[in-house]
Order: sequence, then structure tokens, then C-alpha cells
Amino acid sequence: MAGWLLTLSLLLSAFAHGASVETLLMPGKVSNAHVKQEETCANCHDRSNKRTQSSLCLDCHKDVAADVREHRGFHGRMPNATTGECRVCHTEHKGREEDIVKFNSAQFDHRQTNFALEGAHASLACASCHRKGEPLRKAASSCATCHKNDDAHKGQFTQSCDQCHGTLSWAGGKFDHEKTEFKLTGAHASVSCGACHVGGRYKQTPKSCSGCHATDDEHRGTRGPDCGKCHVTQDWKRAKYDHLKETGFELLGAHSQADCTACHRSGNYKDKIPKDCNGCHQADDPHAGRFGVKCADCHDNKQWPLQQYDHAGRHHFALEGAHEKISCYACHSARIETQKLPKDCASCHRSEDPHGGKLKGGCDSCHRVQSWKTGIVFDHDLTNYPLLGLHRVASCAQCHASLAFTGAQTKCVDCHAPDDVHKGGLGKKCESCHSTNGWALWDFDHGKQAHFRLLGAHAKLKCADCHREVPGTDKMSQQCIACHRKDDRHLGQYGAQCGRCHSNDSWKGARIQ
Repeated sequence: MAGWLLTLSLLLSAFAHGASVETLLMPGKVSNAHVKQEETCANCHDRSNKRTQSSLCLDCHKDVAADVREHRGFHGRMPNATTGECRVCHTEHKGREEDIVKFNSAQFDHRQTNFALEGAHASLACASCHRKGEPLRKAASSCATCHKNDDAHKGQFTQSCDQCHGTLSWAGGKFDHEKTEFKLTGAHASVSCGACHVGGRYKQTPKSCSGCHATDDEHRGTRGPDCGKCHVTQDWKRAKYDHLKETGFELLGAHSQADCTACHRSGNYKDKIPKDCNGCHQADDPHAGRFGVKCADCHDNKQWPLQQYDHAGRHHFALEGAHEKISCYACHSARIETQKLPKDCASCHRSEDPHGGKLKGGCDSCHRVQSWKTGIVFDHDLTNYPLLGLHRVASCAQCHASLAFTGAQTKCVDCHAPDDVHKGGLGKKCESCHSTNGWALWDFDHGKQAHFRLLGAHAKLKCADCHREVPGTDKMSQQCIACHRKDDRHLGQYGAQCGRCHSNDSWKGARIQ
């Protein structure tokens, strides 16, 4: 009875001091974080419905409630974020110093938060970002908050750092210049940022060509500030200026590669300059004006030295053989307007004519354009004396005493008199017996030409056996006795007709009739 009264006395005393029965009956002290809520249990507990306890927690922890609603942060990303109970992880009434958060940094997976640790962040200590004594969720999540001192741009960019930089390294940022008002094309794409943004200044960077390239302007501003009208971003020296449209002079061949100042020497492009070849290339003319001022008749725009000229098509005189290699001035020795060149050989080569102009017909009937002195071809068959046999291999000089090639003898005896063993006794028609294939080759029909057939032993005799004087010069009798008088044993008793008894085969063995 006394104990009950003591208890009642204590309760009454507690009420007198504002404490509730629930407070007196709670299982233990709450943590330091919840000391202010300890006096009123209803702040955290609903005696009529235990399931509403988590909602009471979220009523106080509004930032966590927002994470759960929007499915963000650690609590919002939990699989049971909307159905789980806070007290499952966070227990109370275990004393003032109890850690109700139960956070294990070594086992915590940062991917469950809004800020996954990637790249260089993965190796950082927690204290690098989470300050001691502050809630973990208070750690900064924007790059600029932590890396303000590393910002080489000094806050000039309003974009977040991760639009250019990666988490592996602060250096090597990638910026999409396409999203700016100045797209990087051509050579601009490969230049460093500092080439245009001098000193790391990104604001008020000029966007006009002349703003950056004023010192590169060879025109010294005479063409205006809009360089893009002529130049392209691939190369400052490459221009897209429509020279034909703007000036009436199209840049073709080597002209398209020429430097502007090669023609516009004063640098002032408003100065009038000539548009004809001679106007610019007069000093380059090796002909010294001899071929006139129409350079385009021979030269083209590709290169000034002449590579190929259609001499046959233009002048109806093909340059072949030795003509192809000679200098133009070998023939064109004066101005082309005043000098009319002949097209026949003799007109140019008269001084080289060894025949003294006495030969009829053109030089090309014998000579060739490859060489004046070699490869000479003359068809003797077209003359009155065709060359036959050994005559074909004889040199011209063996018959022609002069290079006039006139007055040459055509009879055999005229050239071969020293070779005539007949001493002219058989006349001048050597060809009657002799062949042009060789002087020693001859063909004489004794029966037809001397009217005395050589039969029997006569056929084996030499000419000199009968013609003891100069063969052919004596008129010999055809009677046997004329030659065989010494052989006549009959001493002329049987007359001069030896053939009546003797034969041509042998003098001996006479037949008696």
C-alpha cells in the first residue's frame, strides 16, 4: 500500500512539473537530436495508429520527405522509399549518445545518391566533400562549389562544368563550340582555345575575321573587314573570290595558284592592271616580241614554258625528225608579222646543198627529216638507168664524178673499158655476154653469135686456143684446115673438108667413106 502511494505521489509530482505519464513510461532516453521532441511523445508517436509514425518523421524531416516524393537522394532512391518505415533503420530511446543514423561509410554505395562517385571522385576520402558536424546531404553536388579555385575561366561561363570537363581529370575539357554563335570550321577546329581567347578571356571575343586576322591582312584593309567574302576557314591563303565575276578575268591554270600581289603589285586592288598576256609577261617573253603579243596562240594557262605546239595544224608544216629538236629561232629569225617562211627544203637548206641546186625534184625525194646527211634514199629505178646486180652496191661516187649527179655514163664500156679483155674487138655491147652480177660471169652462145658451134673437143677449148691474138678481134675461118693445117697428114691431098672423115670429138680415128 505504501509503494502504491509512493508511485501515485511521484506521478502527481510529474504532472505538476508538466511531464506526462507517457514520458515517465518511455523505454529510454532519446538521442540528442530528438531531445526537444522528447517531452511530447505525440510528436513522433500516434497511439491510435502505429503505421503513421513514418509520416510523423517526415513531417519534421521535410528535406527527406521531398526526396521520397521526388525519388531522389538516398532515401528517395531506396526500393521501399514510399512503403518502408523509418524506425526499421533509425531506432530511438537508447540513450542520448546513441547513433540512430547507423551510417557505415566503408560499406556505403554512393551510387544510391544523386551523386555517383566516378573518375577521380571515386578515390577521394569522405571528408573531402562532407564537412564534419554537417549532415551528409549538405555536401555540395555542383562542380563549381568544390572547384571554384580550380576554375581557370574565373566564372565567365554560366554552364555547369561537366558540360566540358569529365570526372577523370580536370584538364582536357571538351567544349561544343557548335552551340555558340561562332562555329569552328576548317583550321579553326584545330586551334587551341588560347589562340582566340587570349589570357583566358572568353567574353567579348571578336567574331569577325578582321577582329583576329587584321595582322594577316595582306590587303591592309583595302578590301574591307568582311574577309569571308573571299577567304575560307580551311586556309587563310585559299580564297573563294570569284575573279571572273568581279574583274572579268578568269584565273585558270597557273594563274589560280599565283599570289594576288604577283599581279596587284601595288597592293591596291583598285588599280587598273592589264588583262592580256603581254601586259604582264612582256619581261618573260623569250621571243623578244618576234611572235607578236598573242601569247595564247602558243602558250596556255597551265605553265608559261611551251610544252606542245601544234605546228602542223597551225602552219601546215609538221616538225618531225631533226626539225622537232631545233629552236624556234633557227627558222623564225624576224618578227612573225613580217617574215613569211617557205615550206620547201631548198629555201632553208640551200647553203647546205652539195648538189649546187642542179638536181631536179625536191630534197625530200632523197633526204629524210631525221638527218640531212644520213639515211639518204634514192630510187635509181626511176631514172633511165636502173641499178642491177653489183651496180646496186656500188657507191654513188664510183659512177658520178660530182655531187651534181649529172653526165654519168650509161654504157658498160664507158666504165669497164679497162676490164675489156677483148680490147673493143667485140664491140661496145658488153651486156650481150657479161652479167651485172659479176664481170667474170658471162654467157656467150658460140653457135648463134659466131655461127660456129663448139662441139666435141671444141667445147673444151679455151678461147685463146683458137683466138690467139686478142679474142674477138680477128675474123677466123670456119674451115677445119684453118686451124688444123699442121695436123693434116695428108698434106692437103684430100682438100680442106676435114669433116668428111674426121669428127669433132677427136682428130684421130678418121672414118673412110
